[in-house]
Amino acid sequence: MERVILHVDANSFYASVECLYTPSIREKPVAVAGSTEERHGIILTKNQVAKKFGVSTGEAIWQARQKCPDLVCVPPDYPLYIRFSARMRKLYEQYSDRVESFGLDEAWIDVSNPGVTISEGEKIAHEIRERVKSELGITVSVGVADNKIHAKLGSDMKKPDAVTVIPPDRFREITWPLPVGDLLYVGPATQRKLRLMNVLTIGDLAQVNPLLIARKLGKNGLLVQAYANGQDRSPVMPVDWRMAIKSVGNSTTPPHDLETMDDVRCLCYLLAESVSARMREEGLRGKCVSISARTTGLETFSRQKTLPRPTNLTEEIAGAALALFEQHFRGKFPYRSMGISCSALCPEDNPIQLDFMGDEAHRMKCEQMEQAIDGLRRRFGHQVLQRCVVMTDRQFADINPVDDHTVHPVPFFAG
Repeated sequence: MERVILHVDANSFYASVECLYTPSIREKPVAVAGSTEERHGIILTKNQVAKKFGVSTGEAIWQARQKCPDLVCVPPDYPLYIRFSARMRKLYEQYSDRVESFGLDEAWIDVSNPGVTISEGEKIAHEIRERVKSELGITVSVGVADNKIHAKLGSDMKKPDAVTVIPPDRFREITWPLPVGDLLYVGPATQRKLRLMNVLTIGDLAQVNPLLIARKLGKNGLLVQAYANGQDRSPVMPVDWRMAIKSVGNSTTPPHDLETMDDVRCLCYLLAESVSARMREEGLRGKCVSISARTTGLETFSRQKTLPRPTNLTEEIAGAALALFEQHFRGKFPYRSMGISCSALCPEDNPIQLDFMGDEAHRMKCEQMEQAIDGLRRRFGHQVLQRCVVMTDRQFADINPVDDHTVHPVPFFAG
């Protein structure tokens, strides 16, 4: 049976949703961006009007406004985007029971069935594109191919509101002339290494000596070379499948630079609270704590530490992060931003070794306190209560890092 895979990508998703819910800005150049006052002034996404002015994702708001003085910047509304993403997914599930999300704005749909050809897949893609536009009010681009990699590549080729087909017998003609960076999982660091090998296009990558690729890039290099040659048999996962979570992390740029250990301690507890709350929500504990920090000169440092046993307690995560900071980062003040994450995760109900040399009673009290805090915040909001250490700086106390919480799933792509 021929595989027929669609990849649907919502065009300028955040900006499109904002324009949909605020009709007065639909015809204006719009960007969803962080707060200038809170120093998160980066363009997250922009609409097609702003794109025509040269506004780019990732640049500072002041740079974007030099190109487009009338740019309308709106703050991100993640709960709204999550709800809208769920509506799109519900529509996709009318076509298949194999729908795999790739972020809020992208999804693969496996419409393979006896008698369904790539041409039939193209018709389904156009139907989905039209339905999203008429029923939900935004546009999508759809790629159609016999594997996930080429379907994703196809959805990136024509934007907005388009369908691109990459038939298996024409993939070399269509994909090999494209820049190698267009291929999924070929990021900037990999591109730099490939450029040194004079590998500039997907076709170059497909045809280079595999021994050289393995020596320079290892197993990941061989994986992306297989993708360049159209070799991808990874399945689109069923709608009820849930990704394993690899790590839980949070980072933030506070309203002012971190200049003292008191600043660092305050932000550490704020971030650790967020990370531990999400782990408890997911029923997980983590054994490896990582901390990253960026200086005002935009140098980034990161370190990690393995704990004696898995935890999802704020006090233990913050303590490990602070110990790492004291040991490795203290002499490099001031810092612009900081992040904490936990990995080496395991289910919360896994048995753990009791610490007879420590204060097990204190640990149990901490667990009960954290659960009580979780319950209060679910009912009354994050700001209903705060730790004293966080209240030492009112600007920090107003931050709710849970809104920007990141759960990092294990990528499913087959090797």
